[in-house]
Parts: sequence; C-alpha cells; structure tokens
Amino acid sequence: MNTSIGKRIRSYREERGFSQEELAEKLHISRSTYQRIENGETNSWINHIENICSSLNVELDDILKPEEGFVQVNNNNDSTNDNGSGVIQNQTINYHNSDKITESLLDQITFLKEENQRLRKEIEQLKNM
Repeated sequence: MNTSIGKRIRSYREERGFSQEELAEKLHISRSTYQRIENGETNSWINHIENICSSLNVELDDILKPEEGFVQVNNNNDSTNDNGSGVIQNQTINYHNSDKITESLLDQITFLKEENQRLRKEIEQLKNM
C-alpha cells in the first residue's frame, strides 16, 4: 500500500509543479524523509497526510483510492467487472476493508489534531510562567 500511496503523492506533487524539497519544506520535514514517503519506504505519510492533502490541494480519498485496474468485488465475491467468462481481470480489492482503513486514518488524524492543540496550549502555558 505504501508504494501506491507514495506514487500517487509523487504524481500530485509533480502535477502541481513542486520539487521534493519544496513540498518537504511545506510539510516541515527533511527532503530525505519526504523521499522515503514517495518511495513507500516508510509509513510516516500517515503523520503528514493532512498537510500533504492541503499542500497539494487534493482530497484524502484521492490519495487513498485503490489502484487502477482493480476490480470492485461485492459481498458475494461476484465480480462487478469481468470479461464475460466469470474470470476477474487483475487484482481485486474489498472496498469494505478500504473504508475501515480510511475511517481508522481519519480517526488518527482527528486524534493528532487534538493532541497538537493540547500540546500548543501546554507550550503557551509554559511560556507564560
């Protein structure tokens, strides 16, 4: 999954005309960390996904969408896109699991936002002491 997400992020970055260095700077991370995200070598994209989407002006669903060429499978495991022979072309993906992953990521983003706000308040309180 990391590789396809990294490729999608790279594609949007290139479409928007950003260099890796420029986007890494917007995300407040090093270029090498950003490069590892694009190459699928790390899961740290999850910590930066909100800023990535904002910086690239894309929706979270655009980053997390399934690979092209995948076939949607319904609950009965019947292909909704086959070649008439009943043989499913390419790989399949269970969208129910994708929804769970997306929901989990959105929950984590919400938690991180709340934690960020809490830490900022704590820092302000410490500065005022």
